[in-house]
Amino acid sequence: MGRTLHEIERDAMTLSQTDRALLAEHLLATLDVGEETADHVEELWLQEAEKRYQAYRTGHIASKTAAQVFEDAKKRRP
Repeated sequence: MGRTLHEIERDAMTLSQTDRALLAEHLLATLDVGEETADHVEELWLQEAEKRYQAYRTGHIASKTAAQVFEDAKKRRP
């Protein structure tokens, strides 16, 4: 018998944030979405990027060096 959606979701939540994002991207790519939907998703990502950039510029979030980002990623790997 196959696994339930709940079981798959539970297991997916144990993945790193990066792996969950990749999994989500792969799953979304399998959906039959029209160009209009893809354009909407792209616009949402652009809005999010702009929001984060403005938060950085106004000092609401701090930046990290590449070394810090890679070190954090290494710590999160199972």
